Amino acid sequence: MDYREVLDIATEAVQDLKGQILDLLTIHKPHDFQAAVELAKVISKLSPIVGNNLEYTVAQYLNSKAELWPAGYHWIRQDPDFPDILLSGMPEPRPGIEVKAWFPLATEMTARFRDSQTMLQEGNTKVAVICWLPEYVIAGRPKILDVFLCDALDFATARDAHYHNPPHYLVIEPEDTSQRTRNLQQKNCNGLKFQGSNEQLEEALKAVDSWGSAGKIYRTDSAYQAVLRELTGHFSYRLDTNFAKIDRIALESLEAFKRQMLNTSYFDRTVQDWIKAIASLDAASFAEFLDPTTPLIVE
Repeated sequence: MDYREVLDIATEAVQDLKGQILDLLTIHKPHDFQAAVELAKVISKLSPIVGNNLEYTVAQYLNSKAELWPAGYHWIRQDPDFPDILLSGMPEPRPGIEVKAWFPLATEMTARFRDSQTMLQEGNTKVAVICWLPEYVIAGRPKILDVFLCDALDFATARDAHYHNPPHYLVIEPEDTSQRTRNLQQKNCNGLKFQGSNEQLEEALKAVDSWGSAGKIYRTDSAYQAVLRELTGHFSYRLDTNFAKIDRIALESLEAFKRQMLNTSYFDRTVQDWIKAIASLDAASFAEFLDPTTPLIVE
């Protein structure tokens, strides 16, 4: 069994987590509509806790399927290394899964994917976006609604194609830090926004036009990256702290998953309907949205 076969089997197994409830914590149902509104304002703050627990949950679930893996192999959670979950005991390249939690009642997918294309070329890493909600919308235990999986290289390629737009926006690969100690090695890309004057932008546009149409297409090779760094040396750029949010990378398969989830029925309302109701943050409109006798939110 090679690492590609392992990833195919792991992908199918992880998708079986759909519908699982995490016995991690329980948020008690509020006693009135105003309390429900107040809870709805802060429920997204659970995302980091649930996200970290999901990494552990996926590793434990895959280990529970020991019959699927060769003897001596074991899935481990890596923190803070990439990817989040790795099959220990297997020779390089070892298969792994990067886990991203999505709480759809938040404003957007806040998780980021900044890892460089260059470290994903062997196709040994998958990304799992796990959509979850409390079992009673804003109360109860965390429940996995569904799981999206794809090759990590597809994520990185879509991200770079979406963001890179020289000279307005540059995606810069990490420099070669392989000789440094492990904790100082760089593996993440950065996004840089142009900050010069209009006159400088005109000059930068002329420089980029001189590259030809192919020069505007993102590449990871050292020659192209040197050209980009030369641009940053001549003009002012700032680091974009919002770079690589997965909600913005325009990966079509992920966009389709998002649409599917937002249209999923949850307690007789679509997830999108719940988002709209909670976004109002008004007890009266929230009460109108629900049957006053509903057991879902108010006891």
